[in-house]
Amino acid sequence: MTVPLVSAMPSPWPALVWLVVALCAVAALYGLVAAFTMPRLGSASLVRQAARRARRTQPVPVSVLKPLCGAEPRLYENLATFCEQRHPRFQLLFGVSSPADPAIAVVRRLQAAYPGHDIELVIDPCVHGSNLKVSNLINLAARARYDAIVVADSDIAVEPDYLEIVTAPLADASVGVVTCLYSARSIGGFWPRVGALFINEWFAPSVRVAHSTGSRAFGFGATLALSRATLERIGGFHALKDCLADDYLLARYARDHGLATVLAPVVVATDVIEPTFGTLWLRETRWLRTIRSVNPAGFASLFITFPTPWLMLGALSYAVLAVGAGSGVCVVTRAAMAALATATVSGIIARLVLHVRASGSWRAFWRDLPLVPLRDVLLALQWLAAAFGSHVMWRGVRVSVANPEAEAPGAMAGPASARRPAVEGSDAR
Repeated sequence: MTVPLVSAMPSPWPALVWLVVALCAVAALYGLVAAFTMPRLGSASLVRQAARRARRTQPVPVSVLKPLCGAEPRLYENLATFCEQRHPRFQLLFGVSSPADPAIAVVRRLQAAYPGHDIELVIDPCVHGSNLKVSNLINLAARARYDAIVVADSDIAVEPDYLEIVTAPLADASVGVVTCLYSARSIGGFWPRVGALFINEWFAPSVRVAHSTGSRAFGFGATLALSRATLERIGGFHALKDCLADDYLLARYARDHGLATVLAPVVVATDVIEPTFGTLWLRETRWLRTIRSVNPAGFASLFITFPTPWLMLGALSYAVLAVGAGSGVCVVTRAAMAALATATVSGIIARLVLHVRASGSWRAFWRDLPLVPLRDVLLALQWLAAAFGSHVMWRGVRVSVANPEAEAPGAMAGPASARRPAVEGSDAR
């Protein structure tokens, strides 16, 4: 039996200390699972294996839909990676809504640099709903010639075997949508580096953890590959024209029809370019508020995935209790203090291990190590901010976070349990 350091102890304190112990312990457990789950996803050997399997199947022609808006810093370089594909037959469709969009000049450069490629620029101001990206996709889909369709964000870069890998699973009639995870590259200074940690050390690990537990409730704008038949079955892109979480809902609607979502082994690269705290805050709170819109319960549980605030609380609590014990005024048992110290230290080690696994190199590890506490504390504040509000700012447009039901008959068919989304389902890019 553990003897209290002071016999007369205020009743609330032990419970609060054990609560902090629990928070630090769960944070430690999550950090270790996130660090060691699916470590080979995106590895060169796994991608080579997937590419070999893809080449053993009969490749189908592919229409790649790329909605564009503005000239991003590395837009030409990123789009050019789609022109370097080994796939034998594909169509590249780039779409803008304004004839004055600076992305047009970038696409013209691509057409000049790759004259033998099937590259088409679609300039169509027609607006079909509140989601302007989906409106762009509706205009692009009307020009798609092939039955295999790949939707990909403008800010990603891919390897030459990307199209082969993400379209190969579509040969299975039970597959509805193929999506893939992404890693972030910071383009610019301090805040892009902080933003890259959001993806590499929070979003991507949470997807790996969910995937390892059997979840397939994914749908990422970085890649959505599906057949024309699947798209028509869910009501086309029109079913998403007023939805913020269009990437997640596209895959979910396919799952509602009994079609599987496949997470491809390839990991693409995406750019983080937000130059200021304000622009980064708006983008990341939009992501979190979108998660809240598709899964409120999952959003509420996110607090355990950014552990630094709880580990700081654990360290501070232990320091205060240790000072109290030294002066003979301690309000908890020695066992509670030992548990608090163990949970806090374990959580710090787990967070460092996750940072090691996500960094990719020792240089990146040491460079970004001072940013880890800032990144987690900022996430906690963004999570609190995202818990409120019904709108987000997306490319200068105020958009509701509500996701209305699909218009197409049967687009939401299926039992309620099948329609239950997962927190990591959408990146809302």
